[in-house]
Amino acid sequence: MMINTNYYINNLSFFIFQIFAIIISCTVMLVSHFLGGRSYGTDKNIPFESGTCSFGNAQIKIFIKFYLIAMFFVIFDVEALYLYIWSVSIKEIKLEGFIEGLLFIITILISLFYLFRVRALNWRSKKYS
Repeated sequence: MMINTNYYINNLSFFIFQIFAIIISCTVMLVSHFLGGRSYGTDKNIPFESGTCSFGNAQIKIFIKFYLIAMFFVIFDVEALYLYIWSVSIKEIKLEGFIEGLLFIITILISLFYLFRVRALNWRSKKYS
């Protein structure tokens, strides 16, 4: 039975790296705890917003439209990153990867057309506000 020593060396080096990362992180947190400055007083417990004391109710009513637009932005932004990686590696992935990338683009376009169809991106729509 042949044992692949390269596999075990790679795993061992990964675990050693993880152990050193944990040790360094804990050391930095402990050093900052012991050497860090501390301040106590009545001013420490007062909320501070841009140099003025806060007043009134801090709960502001925000429309769901802002969250929807933010979610759409994040989704399409991540998809743009995938498309960038796909375009950089187009020579290595050959025809199969090209077809899969085209299917991915078609899926993105269908979802974007669906969002326009249900007026999810229209600010004047009353459906999602």
